[in-house]
Amino acid sequence: MSRLLFLSLVLGCFTSFVNAQAPRVGDPSASKNPSTTQVVTPIAISTIKSAPACNKTIYLTFDTGNMAMAETIAAILQRQQVKVTFFLANEKTTRGDFSLDESWRNYWQKLAEAGHHFGSHTFDHAYFQGDGQNALVRLKPQFGSEAGIGKWYDAAAFCAELKRVDRRFQELTGRHLEPIWRAPGGKVSPRLTAFGEQCGFQHIAWTSAGFLGDELDSGRFPNAILLARASKNLQDGDIAMAHLGIWSRKDAWAPAVLEPLIDNLKQRGFCFATLPVLVTK
Repeated sequence: MSRLLFLSLVLGCFTSFVNAQAPRVGDPSASKNPSTTQVVTPIAISTIKSAPACNKTIYLTFDTGNMAMAETIAAILQRQQVKVTFFLANEKTTRGDFSLDESWRNYWQKLAEAGHHFGSHTFDHAYFQGDGQNALVRLKPQFGSEAGIGKWYDAAAFCAELKRVDRRFQELTGRHLEPIWRAPGGKVSPRLTAFGEQCGFQHIAWTSAGFLGDELDSGRFPNAILLARASKNLQDGDIAMAHLGIWSRKDAWAPAVLEPLIDNLKQRGFCFATLPVLVTK
């Protein structure tokens, strides 16, 4: 091979390499100055924003209510990867059925499979009205065959009311409730909570800051105010409470408040846990 031919081959290879590295005509990344070499600079890892480390705990809970926001809430919890605790009663829904009907089987199954926890809210959403003589308590069921009628319960009858939810939940999901319950309206007496404990159920209320206000009048308490208040006031260990839908509020709480509230709490260093709280010795 002659020296001239060798030099021609080398020059041709070099030219091909340079052309391959140069920006193409019409490439939006091309420099306005074709003689300028473009350099790709790696993004520094330190510039990527991340949530603060989890150093506080919040217990987010939902009572059944009218279930109007049930699917919306489930989707937000899935997207945020947050686990919560649900308290179930067989309440009438906006669909015209009841929350523990067969039509809700798939909904409860999916939530159970996702790792959420569940407690009793009394089967007929029975409100405590007072203690009576002979170790009795008076409750008024909101739903069921005796809706609106005050009844006297002894410890065994009240235990049966709590366990009706557990039995129905097992029929729907194949799983038992956690040994916890919540009184409708949060109304209890020492006698009523003792009845629950004798039945193996711990009463779980909510903390003062944990009242999220989804049942309040939306004219006086708009969603923006409820979001700001909860985002600021919730503290480590608080139990927060809302509903899967509520009859008394015009502007739905969950679509406007739940997801930004979760984001705000995560930025404050909160993680989300389920109930009951397990105590290790």
